Amino acid sequence: MAKNEILLETGTNELEILEFYIDIPASDSGPAERCHFGVNVAKVMQVIESPNLEHPESAEHPCFMGTIPLRNHILPVLDLAVWLGLKKDNQKYDIVIVTEFSQTVSGFQVSGVTEIHRVGWQQVLSPDKFMSSFNESCIIGIVEREDRFIQLLDLESILADLDPTLGGNLSKPSAVASEAYTALVCDDSPTIRAMLDKILTSANFRHTIVHNGEEALNTLKKIKDIAHKEKRPIKDYLEIIISDIEMPLMDGFSLTKWIREDADFKETPVILYSSIITKELRHKGDSVGANEQVSKPDLHLLPEKAIKLIEAVRP
Repeated sequence: MAKNEILLETGTNELEILEFYIDIPASDSGPAERCHFGVNVAKVMQVIESPNLEHPESAEHPCFMGTIPLRNHILPVLDLAVWLGLKKDNQKYDIVIVTEFSQTVSGFQVSGVTEIHRVGWQQVLSPDKFMSSFNESCIIGIVEREDRFIQLLDLESILADLDPTLGGNLSKPSAVASEAYTALVCDDSPTIRAMLDKILTSANFRHTIVHNGEEALNTLKKIKDIAHKEKRPIKDYLEIIISDIEMPLMDGFSLTKWIREDADFKETPVILYSSIITKELRHKGDSVGANEQVSKPDLHLLPEKAIKLIEAVRP
């Protein structure tokens, strides 16, 4: 598939996901089952056949299967079924999905892959609408297909759980505001929301955190109604918007596009962030009017960048 067929137009509120599966054998508790999962295609480097790794006895986590060399990288391979608490069916040829995000290259061992789907973010349902046997923090959305549900995994939270240092240095903010600035923060990952809440609180921000772009949009509309009713400027209620790019229902690009086209919010600073700020993504963010774009490993820089943007537009 050509690269330009994968990269989607900015503001179309779409993404492409690679569907893969984990096969669970029949047991006394039930029949054989196939669990379907998905990951953003933009995070996938390639799919390879598993080299039949075995879990090393010295590994700190049971899902760690060892390392393999690939494209000048020595990448760790994680058995995704073990991390999810699933008993995977043993088969001769497993598959490793090689990913690159948050400046980290990793391999996730699964039973197999099926196909790539292009879906609108509005088709990605929030996981809290469904009962799940997995840790809710690792499922960021559900995509319904004719005969199955595809669960979108938050791979960042999985890696952060295995190695907390991958979350970046969020123990101290890069700057502290001289007064309490107001921010709206938008992220679908519970892990990232907790990190941002901690660092923004330490940086003296008064912030509201929502779970996706649609919730952010509804919050902005409520703020607008209050500002109009009280005849006060928007900046009296909100001074900056900080948003993830990839989210269910509405992504960060579409949210930013709406903000820039709205008469009341068009001057409000926006910072976008993602685990993958590629040249193409940066161009997309620029095209919809984002003031700053940050990769998730650099989230500790958010307070400093936010303070500069707020103070630049203050009288």
